[in-house]
Amino acid sequence: MLGPADPGLNLNLNKKDILKSGGSARRSGELGGDVVRIGVLTVLFQQMPLEKALDYIKKVGAEAVELGTGNYPGNAHCDPKKLLANDAAANALLKAVKDRGMIISGLSCHGNPLHPQESIAKAHHSVFEDTVMLAEKLGVDRVIGFSGCPGDPEGSKYPNWVTCPWPDDFSKILEWQWKEKVIPYWKKAGDFAETHGVKLCFEMHPGFVVYNTETLLKLRAEVGKVVGANFDPSHLFWQGIDPLRAVRKIGKAIFHVHAKDTAVDPMNAEVNGVLDTKSYGQAIARSWMFRTVGYGHPVDWWRKFVSELRLVGYDYVLSIEHEDSLMSAEEGFKKAFAALKEAVIAERPGAMWWA
Repeated sequence: MLGPADPGLNLNLNKKDILKSGGSARRSGELGGDVVRIGVLTVLFQQMPLEKALDYIKKVGAEAVELGTGNYPGNAHCDPKKLLANDAAANALLKAVKDRGMIISGLSCHGNPLHPQESIAKAHHSVFEDTVMLAEKLGVDRVIGFSGCPGDPEGSKYPNWVTCPWPDDFSKILEWQWKEKVIPYWKKAGDFAETHGVKLCFEMHPGFVVYNTETLLKLRAEVGKVVGANFDPSHLFWQGIDPLRAVRKIGKAIFHVHAKDTAVDPMNAEVNGVLDTKSYGQAIARSWMFRTVGYGHPVDWWRKFVSELRLVGYDYVLSIEHEDSLMSAEEGFKKAFAALKEAVIAERPGAMWWA
């Protein structure tokens, strides 16, 4: 159940301790503050022990890590139940990150706490709660995830993602989902997150009720400013959304960013459209596929993306997420980092001497 944190789990870390320990809070002249830094979701290195993964990430040059805490991303590097119960282990994690000159950009617990099967919903909700409490303990102010998707009115077994208004059944399902499930759950969960000093960063992802700009802003309007975006352009490209325009529309509600690309295959998309249910493993037959940064859109596009983020005031992390079926995790990460290194604006703006 959503409720206050157990005081017995307090790590006894005050804000000064957090700043010394590698949490996400910012310091003037260090990470964050008017410049975007490059990070990575460490799930792609889940086969490595955390410290080995951190060494590799540092060697490539990234300055931030996003850690999976369970549900779909798994918790190979960051198990919230264990860390909430073990102060020494939590401090060791923070020290491992700080000692390599990095920060934790966010904790990711992508799941479906609105799943119509109660056992799944409860399990995903429990991970969400633990992740929020762990974020507070570690000094990380962003939790990243999905909005979830309910089924249809009581008795359903699987989520029902509505994509059209007619026949009227679909409109009725959508109205019921938002009124009876989505808004009540996230209002309570939003209050819980705010109590623990955490922002909710929703990835706009088809298959869940928040999948585009409009649905993200709808949930934010209903729940409050605790709700924002984990902005991943890869999920927008194939829907026909221009991520640059979406950045401008969402603006200050962009809390975290995933750096992942998508390539639309015109030979398939122009025959079958983009609503493609074939396995990601059938890349040659699909209408689109996820790609490493620079392999779906050129570096010039990513320069425009970084510039738009700066225009709306985003000054945090570009977290590389590798899901390119044509490349190894190591090669995909290195190529994405190199492309972003060309695109990222790494210094604060200077004085406008010309104006």
